[in-house]
Amino acid sequence: MAKDYYATLGVRRDASQDEIKKAYRRLARELHPDVNPDPETQERFKEITQAYEVLSDPQKRQMHDLGGDPFGGGGGAGAGGFGQGFPFSDIMDAFFGTASASRGPRSRARRGRNATIRVELDLAESGFGTTRELVVDTAVLCEVCQGSGAAAGTHPDTCDMCHGRGEVSQVTRSFLGQVMTSRPCPQCGGYGSVIRHPCQECSGDGRVRTRRTIKVRIPAGVEDGTHIQLAGEGEIGPGGGPPGDLFLEIVERPHAIFERRGDDLHCTVQIPMTAAALGTSLSMETLDGTEEIDVRPGTQSGQVIPLYGRGVQRLNETGRGDLLIHVNVETPLKLDAQQEELLRELSRLRNEERPPGKFTPGQQGFFSRLKDAFNGR
Repeated sequence: MAKDYYATLGVRRDASQDEIKKAYRRLARELHPDVNPDPETQERFKEITQAYEVLSDPQKRQMHDLGGDPFGGGGGAGAGGFGQGFPFSDIMDAFFGTASASRGPRSRARRGRNATIRVELDLAESGFGTTRELVVDTAVLCEVCQGSGAAAGTHPDTCDMCHGRGEVSQVTRSFLGQVMTSRPCPQCGGYGSVIRHPCQECSGDGRVRTRRTIKVRIPAGVEDGTHIQLAGEGEIGPGGGPPGDLFLEIVERPHAIFERRGDDLHCTVQIPMTAAALGTSLSMETLDGTEEIDVRPGTQSGQVIPLYGRGVQRLNETGRGDLLIHVNVETPLKLDAQQEELLRELSRLRNEERPPGKFTPGQQGFFSRLKDAFNGR
């Protein structure tokens, strides 16, 4: 009769891999021969080990669920220990949280760091785009050693402590028996080689610091806080590794007249009440040059005069925003005798000597508006 490996580990048939691993680890601590040398217990330990070997392998588990032989008639767990192909690294991971596979030497070449530069722009430059030459202090490839870090005519030597593996191994004893652990080689730092004659130009780093000038194109429509990525324009990595990226952080200087809100520009113009009543025209300097602004008769304070398509360019799109001019009508604070008489005459002609005034409710709360809506107001 086929074995029920789920019952052997004491888990459900739909148990997750994590549940299976935890069940095996719990049983292995109790039944391992180093803990309990009883022959019957040793046989039981072999059974749970074989069960874990099957249930931790998706293909073997599927074959077991279908009633087949997960070992294909070949080697299950033999009398000498684990079966052929047993995932011992999974056991190590279950107990110690790390796999026992060798890491090998690591490369000296690593990617360079990213860099960020603040670029200050005027409103016209950010709105319509511009070209800037930027001076960058960065790391570049050492021309003497070409990134190897070794002096001219020399090369890195194989580490005599790890023999080029980049790691050293240590055997310790636990209740599972002898366990081999690995760590980076302390002599070569995990590289597998040692630079005995460093390049005098870069001191073995494979790169040198320098100042260079790059020309960049700032696209139209950027605004304060925009980040522009220049791929591969950052500093060269250690050991001649690939360069990082350069990021431009846009800082938009305040404008004397215009306030930017997205793609639109806003400004405020103050006109006397006579000009608001009679209408007038104003000459205004915009980003496109001088514009004539038509103020219609009867313009009220708070009205907005739009100039369509006079804002900034939309980033990565066609078209521009608008220029919105907010009108503020000024009431004179002091009048001479003639001006006062003229205004009183105008008031008599308009029958406004004692105006009734138009009073409106203050801003209503949510429940007041809801009540008015139900009352049909």
